[in-house]
Amino acid sequence: MSKIRYFAAFIAVVVFSNTVSAQRNPSTYYEEVPRVFYGGLLVGANFAQVDGDSYAGYHKVGLNLGGIMYARVAEHAAFSMELLFSQKGSNGNKQQLSNSGAYEIQKYGINLNYAEIPVLFNYFDKQKSHFGAGFSFAQLISSSESVTTNPEPPGGNGSWADTLGKYPFKKSDLNFVIGGDLHLIKGLFLNLRFQYSLMSIRKDYYPEFGRAQQYNNTWTFRLMYLFQ
Repeated sequence: MSKIRYFAAFIAVVVFSNTVSAQRNPSTYYEEVPRVFYGGLLVGANFAQVDGDSYAGYHKVGLNLGGIMYARVAEHAAFSMELLFSQKGSNGNKQQLSNSGAYEIQKYGINLNYAEIPVLFNYFDKQKSHFGAGFSFAQLISSSESVTTNPEPPGGNGSWADTLGKYPFKKSDLNFVIGGDLHLIKGLFLNLRFQYSLMSIRKDYYPEFGRAQQYNNTWTFRLMYLFQ
């Protein structure tokens, strides 16, 4: 619950700071003299996979939402920092054999919920569209993993939970991030982003269903609104 409170507090600070700034200074980012600090809200979806499991393809769809703050450092450049709730993982429904061929994997899924802080350097064009690159630190909030096989796992209880529980996900994840924001109308942007883990998201893994080194591989589509 403490992480949720921190997330809500960040959003409140973004809204409050931009409201006060607008009251003190009628100029906006879209006028000739932009503000140094400005912020907004983000909402969209992740299309994710985990490189190193048994499945390929961006079949895991999850939320990506939160707040963003920009710090302008030059006419066409600004740093940005976000605080996000981000859902990643893997999803597979195609039947295929496990690595040893002993099991037919019928369904597979990984659910990863992160609190994420991306920091990017952004370049703006004259139409306020911009692209940026940087890094993102993510703290794992919760995780789950499930697999259905034929035959069932050893022991006959129908669940791989005990076996997979021996290979937990790391509590943090560091990603390289690159993306762009297309200016649609005043205050509203369409964002496309790609990010990839720089380190494995788990220390080891059960060899039937994947390799030990696994990485988050994510495309993100979002709408961003910057306060006036």
